[in-house]
Formats: sequence, C-alpha cells, structure tokens
Amino acid sequence: MSNTTTGWSDHDLIAARRTEFLGAPMHMLTMVETLSLATEAMIEKKPIHHTVINVAKLVNMRSNAELRQDVSEADLINVDGAGVVWGARLLGIRVPERVAGVDIMENLFRICAERGFKPFLLGAETHVLEAVQRRLGREYPGLVVAGARDGYFKPEEQESVVAAINASGADCLFVAMPTPRKERFLHRYRNALKPSFVMGVGGSFDVYGGKVSRAPKLVRAAGLEWLYRVVQEPHRLWRRYYDTNRAYARLLWSAYWSRDARN
Repeated sequence: MSNTTTGWSDHDLIAARRTEFLGAPMHMLTMVETLSLATEAMIEKKPIHHTVINVAKLVNMRSNAELRQDVSEADLINVDGAGVVWGARLLGIRVPERVAGVDIMENLFRICAERGFKPFLLGAETHVLEAVQRRLGREYPGLVVAGARDGYFKPEEQESVVAAINASGADCLFVAMPTPRKERFLHRYRNALKPSFVMGVGGSFDVYGGKVSRAPKLVRAAGLEWLYRVVQEPHRLWRRYYDTNRAYARLLWSAYWSRDARN
C-alpha cells in the first residue's frame, strides 16, 4: 500500500520518520501526512494505534513504566505541544510542525463525513458526548456516528465496552479519557479492537462540545495554549502544569548543555 502524499509505503514512512527526544519516541510527520495515514488505514482496514507526545506526557513517562510502554508501542506518535516542538528543535531535531490531537480529530470528522467512514466516540461525560453529536449533526448532516459511550465505566466493564465498539461497525475510534487511562485502555485492547484507526483524544470532546473553549490561534502560535487552559481551570490544572513544566525545563537544560559539552 502506498501513501499518495509521499509516494512511500505507509510502513516505510512511519519507520523512517520515527525518532526520540529526551527518551520519548515520536514521528516527524505533518498534519497532511498523518491524515493520509489515517485515511489509508480505514480504506485498507489496516490497524493503526495513534497517540501524541506533549510536555506532561513526556515528563510522566519517565516515572511511569506502563505509560512509557503504552506510548512507545503505539504505531504512530505525533508531536502535540509547542514545548516539545521548540525543545526538540533546540536539540537539532527537525520537527516539521505541531500536530495537535484535537486538530487531527476534527479533520478526521470531516474525512469521515466525506468518505462515509463511521466514528465511535468513547469518553467524557454524557452531556458532553451529546453536545459533540449535536455539533457533528449540524456540521456534517450525512455523517453516521457508529456509537457513543461516556468514559465513566468500571474496569470490569471494559470488555463489554470493547464488544460494543466492535459490534458497531466503526471505522475509527476516538477515546476521550485522561492520561494514563486512555493509553492503558488502547494498549490493552489494541489487538481486540476492530476499528482500523484508534486514537486517544484526551479533553478534545470537551473542546468540540463547547464545555471549555480552545485558545485563540495567536495564543496557540505563541505556544501558550497550556496557560490559557490554566486560566480556565486554575484549581485543577495550575499545579500539574507547574510541576511538569519545571521538570521539563530541567531535562531540556541538562540535555542542551550535555550536547554542547560533547561537541
């Protein structure tokens, strides 16, 4: 199977673009290339397990062996987070662009509507899921949503959730649960899930459904989307971002000066 955007096979493209930054694996792919890979996966019924790397996940992977395994063994790992883009470039890694999970999801909704693919929506609260489906109905009247289930299910219910996803005939699966829960779920059931393209989307349903607003484009371009989120939910997020950003700055500083010392 060839990728029409690059002329390479999907396997070769993914393998050739994989690298590591501060011990975290990631793929040097653009949004166009990523969407092409996802589309081909659904056309050819070839499974791809997708995830992303951001500052918080990169830091937490260093102390959470399960999370590191879950991320490292995914088929496709995009760079989601301006901090990772800038840090990698500082160390000489040519990241082409930030490829945010929420943007992948929104683009794939459009592709599903255009090509007749059916998404399954898993995660978030029931009222958020309903808001997501209402917006999809307005923007893509012809889109068929294979199924939807909130993210508040018990561990013993996981297999029945997987069975429902598989019975729905979904072509792709979006999992809107927090890290590391979504990574653990997708890693555990990746071989059992029938949708061809599966990805974790974190809080993207909250954004798409209007529960929280996304930062304006200028704020995103400045790499301050994390700060915008903290302002919206300070009590829940400030400590998490403070701890992970501080740890990341130390890692990056150490790696930068170690590189200079070697040179």
